[in-house]
Amino acid sequence: PVMKSALVFHITTYFGTGIAAMSVMRPELIMKSIIPVVMAGIIAIYGLVVAVLIANSISDTVSLYKSFLHLGAGLSVGLSGLAAGFAIGIVGDAGVRGTAQQPRLFVGMILILIFAEVLGLYGLIVALILSTK
Repeated sequence: PVMKSALVFHITTYFGTGIAAMSVMRPELIMKSIIPVVMAGIIAIYGLVVAVLIANSISDTVSLYKSFLHLGAGLSVGLSGLAAGFAIGIVGDAGVRGTAQQPRLFVGMILILIFAEVLGLYGLIVALILSTK
């Protein structure tokens, strides 16, 4: 969760420059441009959910098999969240700047952001399956 939170912090600051540049040209689109930041924050929540599940299932005697399942769950949600975060960061920045110039690009940007978010959701699903075995 710490690394994911750091990634979300980096993405949020990256979006901040795009939002600031866009708000000069089109101040009425500021609220629409915050959507990628929210989607990046959701990915950090995926990591938090898996971390809480793993922490709650740890006892004094944990088998090696269960430990490797927990490691796999953490890696699954972490690496897929990393990939989704990078995709959301790149698409969100370009999409916000493009939407400022051509508002019809907004729907396309949202669709691509959803596809990028699903990458993190797939990792969460795999992590939930692994951590509940």
